[in-house]
Amino acid sequence: MGKLAYKVAATLLSMLAGAAAGAVTRRLWRVATGEHDTPTATDRRQGWARVLTAAAIEGAVFGLVKAATDRAGATAYEQVTGEWPD
Repeated sequence: MGKLAYKVAATLLSMLAGAAAGAVTRRLWRVATGEHDTPTATDRRQGWARVLTAAAIEGAVFGLVKAATDRAGATAYEQVTGEWPD
C-alpha cells in the first residue's frame, strides 16, 4: 500500500468522519435542547449565544472525530507497511 493509497483512504475516511461528526452534533443538540436541528449562523431568529454554542459543539465534535480517524488510519497504515505516514 503506497502513500497515494493512504492519502485516498484518508480522504474517504475524513468524509465519513465528517458525516459521523454531524450526526453526533445533531444528537447532542437534540439531547441538550430538545430541538432536532442545530441553528445556522444566518438564521435571523436565533441569538448569538445559541448560534455560537452550536458552532462550538460542532467544532469540538468534528475535531475529536477527525483526530481519532486520522490517528486510527495512520496506525493501520503503519501496521500494514511498517512505516508511519507523513
